[in-house]
Amino acid sequence: MPFFKRKPLHQIIAEQPESGATASRRLRVLLIDENATARAVIARRLSRLNYDVVLAENGFIALNLLVTRPVDLILIDMDLLMLPAVTTMKRIRATALAPHACIVMLTGRIDSQSAVEVLEAGADDHIVKPFDFDLLDARLRHLCARAERLGMLSRHNAELDARIARRAVELGETRDALQEMQLDRARLVSSIQALQDEVARLSARQN
Repeated sequence: MPFFKRKPLHQIIAEQPESGATASRRLRVLLIDENATARAVIARRLSRLNYDVVLAENGFIALNLLVTRPVDLILIDMDLLMLPAVTTMKRIRATALAPHACIVMLTGRIDSQSAVEVLEAGADDHIVKPFDFDLLDARLRHLCARAERLGMLSRHNAELDARIARRAVELGETRDALQEMQLDRARLVSSIQALQDEVARLSARQN
């Protein structure tokens, strides 16, 4: 009977194959920025770097877009006014419109405190503008690759839990069947003993 044992997390991570899928495929990006010029520049550069870019003028439009457009990455400008950046991020998280998307905050200020705050609020990364687009590309793809590996680990654990649950049910059914067999054996032994006693009693009467 096979026995399923949970592997340590570090061992599962080490066994995951290094895939080039994230590096080669066109990642889907939602860019939320109220500055039209910034939107156009960033979208053009990311498109050249093999991204499919969807643009949103504010957080409300972004939320509406996410209803029908799945994305891998969400870039949010920290200077949003209509719906503040952190509020936009929290609403996206709360609505689960993009449960697997990585969220990156873009800011023009070198402020470690604000970086800490947005990361604690749920952002996956914090990038200061102006940025080198090749470096931005590497960081975005690294985030997505990490998210994909974590997703694989999550699915692996879910499958393992399901297998363990099925095995527990099978073991329970086997245990019940064994107990029933033991009861049947006890009843058979009892019947045989009763029959032997009856045969002995009849033999004694004949003698």
